[in-house]
Amino acid sequence: MSKLVTIYGGSGFVGRYITRRMAAEGWRVRVAVRRPNEALFVKPYGAVGQVEPVLCNIRDDASVAEAMRGADAVVNCVGVLVETGKNTFQAVHVDGAARIARIAAQQGVGQMVHVSAIGADAESDSDYARTKALGEAAVLKHMPDAVILRPSVVFGPEDQFFNRFAAMTRWGPFLPIAGARTRFQPVYVEDVAAAAVKGVLGQAAPGTYELGGPEIATLREWMQVMLDVIHRRRIIIGLPFWMARIVAFGLDMVQLASFGLITNRIVTRDQLRSLARDNVVSEGARNLADLGIQPVAAKTVLPDYLWKFRPGGQYNEIVRSARRLRRS
Repeated sequence: MSKLVTIYGGSGFVGRYITRRMAAEGWRVRVAVRRPNEALFVKPYGAVGQVEPVLCNIRDDASVAEAMRGADAVVNCVGVLVETGKNTFQAVHVDGAARIARIAAQQGVGQMVHVSAIGADAESDSDYARTKALGEAAVLKHMPDAVILRPSVVFGPEDQFFNRFAAMTRWGPFLPIAGARTRFQPVYVEDVAAAAVKGVLGQAAPGTYELGGPEIATLREWMQVMLDVIHRRRIIIGLPFWMARIVAFGLDMVQLASFGLITNRIVTRDQLRSLARDNVVSEGARNLADLGIQPVAAKTVLPDYLWKFRPGGQYNEIVRSARRLRRS
């Protein structure tokens, strides 16, 4: 019988790509998610019955154990960018990761891959970065041979980075951003998935890998790349951090006052703390090259999914060509 991998968060942005690749490797894939009925789209990634979404809440021991039952390997892709309700950074990044690793050790699971983030630091003033580091430590405590992946900002068709900023260009002639000078090294989601698969297959040495693409640029420069791709002209306004903190405080208070009914998905105070630091692969860190993966450049992929934000959408090139003909 083919081997089984349980992927926690396997229908999320990064998780779905790992799921597809593991199915292509011939493994049975159990996709552990809170809402299996919303993850049915992963079933066609493999043959009939090869990929199955199952109910799981990583805040519950019994739920995690049942989803892992009989698995040869586990992958944890669960993470949150904004705290909502019981899904706090502590509950998800630390307690949830520790629970998965502890139960994996108890069940004798052979391989574990844990997806963290560049910038994970137990001493960070950002709760996101601090809990990511604490989660890594908890995983290694129970599964010392685990493979830890720390991707930079991940880009791809479903990303919440380029897609979000591209959507903002529809609001008007200005594009306000905080941390304009912060450097980023975006990594393609398929490259992250390929790294995770190598970890599951035992083709990656245990330890931590920082994953970044081939290009490093400031946030302002990446926004200009995005604007060039979607054929829009916008004035990029770099907000000073003191001003951005005022905006973030107001948005956080709206979420608090609504008792979580309104989620601040624009910018939080904690995200601003992370934005104050470069998001690039550390010097000397093991990276994609150590995994034998050639990173894909963002500029080669962005046109494939950002075209919908162009003034003419999928017909933008036809419209531009027609205008040139009229002028001539």
